[in-house]
Amino acid sequence: MREDAEGRRGQDVVVGALQPEVPAEIQTLLGSLEIIPTLKIKDIPAIDVQAILQRHPQICLIDGLAYDNPPGTRNAHRWQDVEELLSAGITIVASVNLQYIDDQREAVEKLTNKRVTETVPREFLNTADEIVIVDSPTETATEQRSVLREMALVFSANVIDVGLQRYLHSHGIEQSWGTRERFLVCLTPRANFERMVTTARRNAARFHCDVLAVYVRQAGISDADRGLLERGLAKAHQDGAQVEVLEGEDPVETIVRYARSHGITQIFVGHSTRKDMRTRMFGSPVSRLVRAARGIDVRVFPH
Repeated sequence: MREDAEGRRGQDVVVGALQPEVPAEIQTLLGSLEIIPTLKIKDIPAIDVQAILQRHPQICLIDGLAYDNPPGTRNAHRWQDVEELLSAGITIVASVNLQYIDDQREAVEKLTNKRVTETVPREFLNTADEIVIVDSPTETATEQRSVLREMALVFSANVIDVGLQRYLHSHGIEQSWGTRERFLVCLTPRANFERMVTTARRNAARFHCDVLAVYVRQAGISDADRGLLERGLAKAHQDGAQVEVLEGEDPVETIVRYARSHGITQIFVGHSTRKDMRTRMFGSPVSRLVRAARGIDVRVFPH
């Protein structure tokens, strides 16, 4: 366990907060560490910030980072206690479950059907110097656990990226690589727009990026196709995408021009599996799009 390793290195380590129930294997490790008792206010445990400040260890272990403090304590939330300890020059090793991170809570709730009310702001976690994922063994993985693992990996990568940006800025280094993800969903009357929009939004939630949806206006389409398009545009708008109707004689050129001018990194497009004579002779619009959008990923959704 990490705190045991730190103690063996001769660092001054104390425990500032534990979960109410501690596994037996952890209890054994705690025997070698000093524990600063928590305060009990209305039977709710709270970190004794003042006692830890007076003790001023090198490292303080804090479990249950997302807990809210009872009324009457110096800070409303445990993560604010940690902020105060960090400001005093104490290194904090803390733990938090993915579902207790404010901008991850809703997605985890949809997967697990478990709702929580106490959260930690992402902005606070972005200040971390190091982040470690603690996961269950791979052989026990389920589809749900695999999705949660992917979410945790993406979240960790984002925290690391913020830390890198902070380092570069503090050292006056200009970053000249990398780009922020931005997704573009291309709507057509027969495309599986619900699947495309849902996939784009799910991926965008992981990367914390924007989703745009466009339709290139076509003359002479049927009322049925117009109804399908309106439904697709409404769905995209409802899901939070930025929606635009584009004008252009060549839909492929119009989409590529729009994508490049808006910094798009992935294009989502539908593709009919039927081949008419024009497609056989000149190739499908999707194949043209893939060639024209060189440098931009194109994800194809057959219909």
